[in-house]
Formats: sequence, structure tokens, C-alpha cells
Amino acid sequence: MTERINSAWSPSSREIERRISRRAVSRKQASIAAASSILVLGTLAIIFVTSPGWESVKATFFDIDYGREVFPTVIKGLWINIQLTFIGGAAIGVIALGLALVRTTKSPALTPFRFLATAYVDIFRGAPLILIILLVGFGVPALRLNGIPSNVIFLGTTAVVLTYSAYVAEVIRSGILSIHPSQRAAARSLGLTSGQTMRFVVLPQAIRRVVPPLLNDFVSLLKDTGLVSILGVTDAVRAAQINASRSFNYTPYVVAAILFLLITIPMTRYTDRAIRRRTSAQNSEGAV
Repeated sequence: MTERINSAWSPSSREIERRISRRAVSRKQASIAAASSILVLGTLAIIFVTSPGWESVKATFFDIDYGREVFPTVIKGLWINIQLTFIGGAAIGVIALGLALVRTTKSPALTPFRFLATAYVDIFRGAPLILIILLVGFGVPALRLNGIPSNVIFLGTTAVVLTYSAYVAEVIRSGILSIHPSQRAAARSLGLTSGQTMRFVVLPQAIRRVVPPLLNDFVSLLKDTGLVSILGVTDAVRAAQINASRSFNYTPYVVAAILFLLITIPMTRYTDRAIRRRTSAQNSEGAV
């Protein structure tokens, strides 16, 4: 009987009018957006192309033939950036999680470690990444410590990991602190220990909440791996620099920028989508 009622249901004339009206408004807004975008972007393109120095800029930055020539070396360097991103990202996740857990613990026995973790975060969040790379890249080899690699890729990655661990630790800590205390109380009332409560109740919820900002940090990490080029690592940025200095043509920089954009823009759009889904879920929970 219920199936017959459901199959016989049809929207009312009023609902049909509302749908038609909404579609009309959507089409109008899309037309206005397209027209304004074409007008603004077209105007900027015309100003750019008709400027007196356009031919010089085109020959210096947008030489297609030279771009094809240097493309293999730049993309080979980009592979190093990708490797550094994933290797460094894994290390950052482990270190940052440890820092966040130490900073949020209330155990008196861990008080000195909590002070050390706080100092670590303050120092590496406050110091510019490029300075950390220089200090680690040139300072560590000067110590001549046994067992410490002097490979510039290792040292550059270490510097990036040290800095980003501080940022990511604060993101994870904010997620942990956002969990309502009632969640911990309920878990403890069921007989879970403090460690089990953190592992099975708090952390899963906290990590889900901070996924969007963590994705943003991952995008930034990919871009900032280009800074290790100051130590001599032949990544995409360094490869572009070598080719540009050889011919005084800066097209390799544009090629490197385009390659980075091809990776970061899809990641950014995915992050935006994750943020929208998270916001929608939170609004639904609030409405319920």
C-alpha cells in the first residue's frame, strides 16, 4: 500500500513553479558570472598583450621552444620534490602526533617533556623555514658528528620536517582540544584507560576534524620543498635556475611553476571540497 502511494506521488504545481524559478535564477546568475569573468579577464589579457614590453616578456618568460627543451630536466627535478613531500610528510605526521599528545597530556610526570614540546613548537614556528634549512644544511656538517649523513637531500628534508612538525602538531592539538570533555568522561565510565580513551575515542574524531587544514599543510609542504634548492639539491626549482642562468631566459621558471600548479590546484580543490563536506556535516549535526 505504501509503495503504491509513493509511486503515485508527484510534486504539486506550486513546487514545480519553485523548481522552474530556481533554475531560471541559477541560469541568470551563471550568465552574469560568465559575462563578468570574460569582461574582467579579457580586459586584463588585452592590457597585458598590448603593453609596450610584451614582446620582450614573451621572449624571456614564455619561449615555448625553450620550454620544451628544458621540460625533461625540470620534471626530473620535480620528482625529487614529490619524493621529499611524501617522505617528509610521513615523518612529520609521526613527530607532530607525538608533540600534540605530549602537549595535551596532564600527567605531572611528563611536565618537563611538555615544556620541551612547547619550546620546540614555539621555536620552529617562529623561525623562517629558509633559515632553518641554512642552519641545518650548513651547521650540522660543520659539527662533524659520526653517523650523521651529510647528504644535502637528507639535511634539507630534515629541516623541512623539523619546521612543519611544529605547525602540524598545533593543528592536531587543536583537533584534540575540540573534542568535548563529555567524550572522555563517557569513555572512562565504560572502563577505558586514559590511553585507550585517547586512542579509540578522542584521536579518531580529532583527526577527522582537522583533515582539511592538514591537506592545506600538505599542499604548502610540496611547494616549500623547493627551498631545499638553496643547499644545491637539483629539484625542479634548482633545475629551472640552472637552465635559466645558462641562457638568461626565464622560461624554465614558468615551466616549473606550471608543473607545481598542475599538482597543487587539484589538491587545493579537493581540500575545498573536504571543507565544504565537513561544514555541511557539522551544520546537519547542529540542525538535528
